Amino acid sequence: MNEFNIIRRYFDRPPKRALMGVGDDCALVRPDAGLDLAVTTDMLVEGRHFLPDAEPRALGHKALAVNLSDLAAMGAAPRWATLSLALPAADEAWLAAFSEGFFALAERHGVDLIGGDTTRGPQLVISVAALGEVPAGLALYRGGARPGDDIWVSGELGAAALALVHPEIREAALRLHRPEPRVELGERLRGLAHAAIDVSDGLAGDLRHIVERSELGALVHYADIPRPAVFAKLRDEKLERDCVLSGGDDYELLFTAARERRVELEALSRELDIALTRIGTLQKGASELVVLDAQKKPMTYRGGFDHFGGR
Repeated sequence: MNEFNIIRRYFDRPPKRALMGVGDDCALVRPDAGLDLAVTTDMLVEGRHFLPDAEPRALGHKALAVNLSDLAAMGAAPRWATLSLALPAADEAWLAAFSEGFFALAERHGVDLIGGDTTRGPQLVISVAALGEVPAGLALYRGGARPGDDIWVSGELGAAALALVHPEIREAALRLHRPEPRVELGERLRGLAHAAIDVSDGLAGDLRHIVERSELGALVHYADIPRPAVFAKLRDEKLERDCVLSGGDDYELLFTAARERRVELEALSRELDIALTRIGTLQKGASELVVLDAQKKPMTYRGGFDHFGGR
């Protein structure tokens, strides 16, 4: 099977929103009037982000999900995506399962695949770029937080990192391999949140981005951070702390909002059936993150994931 047969058989689908999708030198898209275009890209590399025996359908889902999570963090509605693959071989069963996982999530969120590239390489590399629309002036930024803001997080943290240590825990493995991007939540946070980021590299590392960009300090109460109940059964406090504070791949939304927005956010939580939890506050001062334990004493913690760090 050659490169163009791969594209036609597995990745060429009629676009619903794009003017021109797969099949020409470029795709053509036209954002609606009054909307800004949000653009993000993410790469998954075999041996770095996933194991060689990773299930292809789940991998197709995750490749798109991590990009949709970035759009959600900016308050953008997903519209289009490109997909580039470096493949060791043209494995038809793998390509069929991967494309099924990719398109199942794309169709749920109305995303057109509008182009990309395929090539042969020594290991599997997946690169996705996603484009979304956000009303002009309403995008959420990391640097938009204000003194006195509450710090909120969606869902639970730590399960994906736990799966790397305990892959036999099904709940954790599901969160690692099939993350659920908070697309609708991101759109609904426009006008409610001041700043946002998705938790891809760990709470400590990602909250630090908000703190540094906003030039504020953050105070977080460790006991208030939502986490899966399975941690209580494991009774490994060090592992729990590491997963909850520093583990990545959760793809929940971490955001800040004024105290006056609490009632609205609690109502939004009930409407979307997504847990939204207040875990701390932002304050004037040095751009530092302080995490307090149950006795209100500062805790030590690792920073977030860094591809070129010691981790």
